[in-house]
Amino acid sequence: MDQIIEFAGNNFMLAGIWLALVGMLVYSYVSGLISPVKEVSVHEMTLLINREDAVVLDTRSANDYKAGHVTGARQIKPEELRERNFSKLEKHKDTPIIVVCAMGNSARSVAAAMTKAGFAKVNVLRGGMNAWTQAGLPVAK
Repeated sequence: MDQIIEFAGNNFMLAGIWLALVGMLVYSYVSGLISPVKEVSVHEMTLLINREDAVVLDTRSANDYKAGHVTGARQIKPEELRERNFSKLEKHKDTPIIVVCAMGNSARSVAAAMTKAGFAKVNVLRGGMNAWTQAGLPVAK
C-alpha cells in the first residue's frame, strides 16, 4: 500500500489519468444499468419480434436501408430524427420498439429521445445491423 501511495505521489499525472479512467468505466457501467433504454442481443430481438410483435426502427441512411435491413423494419428519415418527429409511431407507444443502426452506437440517442417522447419499451440492438448480419439472420432488400 505504501508503494502505491509513493508511486501516486511521484507520478501525479499518471495517477490522475488512471483515476479518471476508472471513474469513466464505473460511470458507463452504472449509467447502462439505470438507463431506461436497454440493449438487446440478436437472440433477444428475435424473441421480442416473434412473441411481442416488436417494431424494428432502422435509423440508417436510405442507401444502407435499401442495401439490406431486418425483415419488416421501418426506416425513419434523417429529417424526422433531427426534429425528433416520431408521430408515425404514436400507435406503437406501448409495444416494444427496437432501434437499429449500423453498429449500435447512434441508435442509443434516438432511443433516449423516444423514451422522453413517451414510448414505454424502447430497446437498442447491441452491435446494430453488423451483429444481425454476422449472426446469419435474414435480411430484406
